[in-house]
Amino acid sequence: MISELTSETALWGAVIFSGLYHGINPGMGWPLAVSAALMERKHTALPKALAMLAIGHFAAMIGILLPFSMMVVLVTWEVEIRIAAGALVIAMGIYLLINRRHPKILARVHPARLALWSFLAATAHGAGLMLVPIYLGLCAIGADQSGHLAAQSLMGNNVVTAFTVAAVHTMSMTLAGGAVAVVIYFWLGLKFLSRTWFNLDVVWAVSLVLVGAFGIYSAYSGH
Repeated sequence: MISELTSETALWGAVIFSGLYHGINPGMGWPLAVSAALMERKHTALPKALAMLAIGHFAAMIGILLPFSMMVVLVTWEVEIRIAAGALVIAMGIYLLINRRHPKILARVHPARLALWSFLAATAHGAGLMLVPIYLGLCAIGADQSGHLAAQSLMGNNVVTAFTVAAVHTMSMTLAGGAVAVVIYFWLGLKFLSRTWFNLDVVWAVSLVLVGAFGIYSAYSGH
């Protein structure tokens, strides 16, 4: 019982940590929020821009997680699907390590459409995919559940879990990105940002590989 609680706590910690990491990563859009506030010359423009980014990010997360919450096949093939999901995340990380170019579609979305931009950026960078192994670990069916009981639990509780995971992750992302945006906007300015720009593409790709490996490990250890 204690080990199960520890495992669940670790999984929720991973949801929050990945959100904080996404928030700090400039690729998830906080520089656009700073830019919007500076262009409008209104303090209120900053939280509005962050809210739009959060809406887009949440939509991307739930768009990935919700289909998994409705898969009754998870009852029978839970471990296999968790391992496959982990392998897919690892493959995405390796692909990003090899291909450093950013998707061209992101450059074609006007910064004013921040929610749409955020949705596309999170999807293109595999942000939602990163949550899948963690989410499947939280949705693991108990050993005493089978057949209709397991299916009922899967369809009932796991949809709520999908929204909760997406919401907690997005909240963490927004808080982290918002904190960085506030510091840049009120104290440091975009000039500082242009001089000290940091590239997290490699770190992002490696983190996908690590999360995928963690998902496979948790699937095996929980089996």
